[in-house]
Amino acid sequence: MSSISENVAKLTPSFSGRLLQPGDDGYDEARRVHNGLIDKRPALIARCQGAADVADAVALARTLKLEVAVRGGGHNVAGRATIDNGIMIDLAPMKGIHIDAQARTARAQGGVLWKELNRETQLHGLATTGGVVSTTGIAGLTLGGGLGWLMPKYGLALDNLRAAEMVMADGRVLRASADENADLFWAIRGGGGNFGIAASLEFTLHAVGPIIAGGLVAHPLQKGADALRFFRDTCAKAPDELMLAAGLLSAPDGSGAKLVGMLAAHCGPLADGEKAVAPIKAFGPPVMDAMGPLPYCVQNTLLDGAFPRGALNYWKSQFLTDLSDAAIRTLIERFEACPSPMSQMVIEHFHGKASRIGVSDTACAMRVSGFNLVIISQWTDASASDRNIAWCRDTYAAMQPHFQPTRYMNYMEADEAADLAAVAYGPNYARLRELKSKYDPDNFFHTNVNIRPR
Repeated sequence: MSSISENVAKLTPSFSGRLLQPGDDGYDEARRVHNGLIDKRPALIARCQGAADVADAVALARTLKLEVAVRGGGHNVAGRATIDNGIMIDLAPMKGIHIDAQARTARAQGGVLWKELNRETQLHGLATTGGVVSTTGIAGLTLGGGLGWLMPKYGLALDNLRAAEMVMADGRVLRASADENADLFWAIRGGGGNFGIAASLEFTLHAVGPIIAGGLVAHPLQKGADALRFFRDTCAKAPDELMLAAGLLSAPDGSGAKLVGMLAAHCGPLADGEKAVAPIKAFGPPVMDAMGPLPYCVQNTLLDGAFPRGALNYWKSQFLTDLSDAAIRTLIERFEACPSPMSQMVIEHFHGKASRIGVSDTACAMRVSGFNLVIISQWTDASASDRNIAWCRDTYAAMQPHFQPTRYMNYMEADEAADLAAVAYGPNYARLRELKSKYDPDNFFHTNVNIRPR
């Protein structure tokens, strides 16, 4: 009997979840993450039910001297939620959610997905900033930043985090909030999985919906330059209630037609929202118009179909200095050369509260106004991987003259040679390294955009 099997046998009677080894029923399904390009085989998958299971999994990894990866929703495109020959600490079974509608707070376990949290909060006409793809996990998205439809009005997901129950590298369970372990609370709001495992998170909620003005419109790629210039001009005067994004994508009808789409979500009164999106609906006019009143929960699923689980993905992302005419020309030229109808380029507009919070107020240094470009190469035929990865890399290289240094940590790829943490955290990096030395001096949590201890 192996050392792993011996220790699993000892732990199993008290472990509330399941401990899966290769060959066990459910192992192959449990090891899969959203990105089908990632195919790793953990030595053990600890499918946790609560914080006690998480703490036991950490202790087991220490005993066995195995590396760990932590999965919440498993959406991280770089595959950091899983690991070869180590222990995957899997929070996916941890689905508890409690809403205090009077206090406007939500407490949810680390395996909850945004669609699950939204369903419960919207029962009370409440919401907090969450992912634009509803199957994303709340924990990874929040700790790494948290882009979403509400961020111009209410900030990033991490700006709405009130507290987190953290399982630390030494097995302790700490509460991180403004009043308890405040330095840890500062660090986890942007520091990703570097400081511990978020067994549960508590959020501030806001009155949103249930019906908002949102949706998308689309124009032919031949008119894409005009559409993107209009998008840029609309963003320049957008109120905080209005979140905007644009995308270069293929038509969902399977025709292969290439389009430029504009997406909007207005979280204020419905009448104000309809007035705000009216010029977007009128411009062109679009060849597809699916913009108007819709449930907030539906808004959060609009992009789900474009990101099917198991598809092969390779992404690169960086902020633009400006969505200039030259940048627009390059985007269109590069999308014309895109080899897969599943691939797309998304331009996310940053303004409002998410951009106004001070760079040093949280670990997240991504406090800019402007545009974040995400180059999403996606395909299903493994034999086409080299071609699709090359298109993404070549497009990123072609856009280099238009980039500023800022990058979003949750979009960072795994094969980048640069010190990604230094890039992501900028002026906050030195303080983060000091706190890493305090809370995880052995760098136990390192399968992430890693902050090295001092």
